[in-house]
Amino acid sequence: MSNYAKKFQEEWRSEQPSHSVQTVIVHKAKISFGEMALLLLLTLLIAAAGVKIVSNQSAIYDTNKDIQKMESSIDEQVKVNNDLEVQVSELNTYERIWKKAAELGLMLNENNVKVVQE
Repeated sequence: MSNYAKKFQEEWRSEQPSHSVQTVIVHKAKISFGEMALLLLLTLLIAAAGVKIVSNQSAIYDTNKDIQKMESSIDEQVKVNNDLEVQVSELNTYERIWKKAAELGLMLNENNVKVVQE
């Protein structure tokens, strides 16, 4: 072969694609121990915060329920007090006092009556 033929043959071989097998290595991202610990710590903190929020809401609900019971008992006591005030004002009339005094045998002596002014 001539030089020209050898040169052409070498160029032709370099232009053809080589049939070598290329292996692709896929690297999996592993989680390190520190990252796993941080993830676990974050999960525990979120769970603890959720439990704390629920327990606080439960305590608030119980307190509101107690407040409602107390307000209803106060309202009932106010009604009882108002009823008793009405009874006192009814029993405190002059006609009733005169009637009771007459039943007990007391007489009004105008000479013994003193006027007291406030």
